[in-house]
Amino acid sequence: MQWRILIVDDEPNVCEALARALRREPYEVLTARSSVEALKILRREPVDVIVSDEEMPGMSGSEFLSVARREWPDTVRMMLTGRATLETALRAINEGQVYHFFLKPCSDVEIATTIRHALQQKEILAESRRLLRVTQHQSALIQKLEDAYPGITRVDRTASGAVILHEAHESLEALVKQMREVSLEAEHLMQ
Repeated sequence: MQWRILIVDDEPNVCEALARALRREPYEVLTARSSVEALKILRREPVDVIVSDEEMPGMSGSEFLSVARREWPDTVRMMLTGRATLETALRAINEGQVYHFFLKPCSDVEIATTIRHALQQKEILAESRRLLRVTQHQSALIQKLEDAYPGITRVDRTASGAVILHEAHESLEALVKQMREVSLEAEHLMQ
């Protein structure tokens, strides 16, 4: 998978410098010279990380990141500014929910490392959401089995660990078939 990074800054030299700093990383780097241009890119294609300057004509970086947070909440947002004020930082954190706040000039290593960490966190969160969906689906399937065959989820064992069967089910073949289907469905979800 190739990650897509969007750099937003009205200074072409900053965009070029940041793109150069990330050239050794497995990223596709997109650049925009304004918030409006960046929004057009976001509407056109998915982006994993946004690194935006604060002071731009038209819409400020914190306003832009706030819009990005609402419309693309899974996109990691970062702020880059040459003139940090407490007000700017608070607005970026509260409205844009930025992952990191960089001060210009910042080192290439710091930017590359921070983006890498953000992407790792994004992967972990995505995997957590996927596993939660699998678990919820499996729980629903188990409940379906319990509804069809009351007591099936209760397993009694002997001291040696052998399963104790209290009563035979009317259609053991149907039960085994249904359990296989549930198992195949669970395997499919885990892929």
